[in-house]
Amino acid sequence: MENRVYVDVPANLYQMDWLLIIAVFVGIYAIIAGYIKIRGLWGEHVMFYGPILALKTSRVGIFDWFTRYARFLRLYGTAGVALVAIISFLISILLVLSVNYTLIFQPEPTGIYEPQNILLLPGINEFIPSTFAVWFAFLLTIFIHEFGHGILCRVEQITVRSMGALIAVIPIGFFVEPDEEELEALGGMPKVRMFGAGISNNMVVGFACFGVLLLLAGMAVPVSIPLIHGIYQDSPADLAGIPANSRIVSVNGIPVETREEISGILDGTRPGDQVMIEVIHEEDRSVHTLILGEWPEEMEGRDSGFMGIYYFDAQTAESILDSLGSPLGFLRFITIPFDTSLGGKYLRVLAFDSIETTYFIEPFALYWELAHLFFWSAWININVGIFNAIPMIPLDGGYIMQEGVRKLLPGKRREPVAKMVVAGISWVMLLMILSIILLPYLLHL
Repeated sequence: MENRVYVDVPANLYQMDWLLIIAVFVGIYAIIAGYIKIRGLWGEHVMFYGPILALKTSRVGIFDWFTRYARFLRLYGTAGVALVAIISFLISILLVLSVNYTLIFQPEPTGIYEPQNILLLPGINEFIPSTFAVWFAFLLTIFIHEFGHGILCRVEQITVRSMGALIAVIPIGFFVEPDEEELEALGGMPKVRMFGAGISNNMVVGFACFGVLLLLAGMAVPVSIPLIHGIYQDSPADLAGIPANSRIVSVNGIPVETREEISGILDGTRPGDQVMIEVIHEEDRSVHTLILGEWPEEMEGRDSGFMGIYYFDAQTAESILDSLGSPLGFLRFITIPFDTSLGGKYLRVLAFDSIETTYFIEPFALYWELAHLFFWSAWININVGIFNAIPMIPLDGGYIMQEGVRKLLPGKRREPVAKMVVAGISWVMLLMILSIILLPYLLHL
């Protein structure tokens, strides 16, 4: 018999490796940034905001090119403002309902309720992986948001002084710097269109990417072979050591290719019977002996023996993927990263490089990489657009609300009154957001 030695590698060893890598990158960045700052290199193109390095250029003529389409872009901006107003209203209601839900059901401060998971930051939010697709989508989202502000600035004849990128070890964002005096002097719909342009771009690009994702999802063909998607804890299959995500190839020595063939064999068994299950897991073939149990009460009552597994259901997977185009399907799309339900597991193939991707026939090379790219480009753009529409200063939705309040209030004192109203609403929004974060902790003290 072949002797094998298994080495148990502590889990925190991998964490130490990542911390070392991060520390090296931070050190290199600190040395380079410090050298540039001390020597005063490239003063016209480099600025520092604390530890954040800003690379900027005053060559912003690209925005002038869009002024030839000023009429269309003003219509686009006006439609965007209407969209932002609707989103602002709906997100305000959602915040109220979320606070009410938190007070009534008092969820544990885990999962999506942990503070780091409120932030849409790859690698920090445990539901958003640090992958190429995510970082590409993250940078794309910020770029088109700021680019929208720059274009509408020039369409509304506001000078754009510079544009650039913000870097802190890695690129973390982009910026467009308008002339503050001209921006402050501008009022009414032109100013509102400028503030709403970033959100409009995010929503348009987000839904365009979502449309492409729907087309890609329709190409995915799930396999119909008997794949074990999961195993119930302490069930006969669990006790026998059958690994999840494995394929059953024979039962009691009889080759099987479908779930129906397995059910036909097991229909003749009873609780307490012994069966031999042969599986393939990651190209390794193994045989496991099960002592069948009784079916749980909450499941459909049967006389046959119970293995304790559930299969990957090709028909269900195809149905769930096809339903993404419906209103309910879109809501499921928004929750995919943190949906732990069985249906959510079928959808996670669109976002994560998981074992479930092997349950489908790839229609072409790099299919899943492309699907992940369009998923995150859609998901991050739409979520950033929604967040920025919250009627709260300093978000774009807050500045749009401020202009609207100014127009509604009559009299000479409308300016200070408008600021007071907007400040009050902003504080209410901020308190609701903080309540959603803090209440799960405070309610379980």
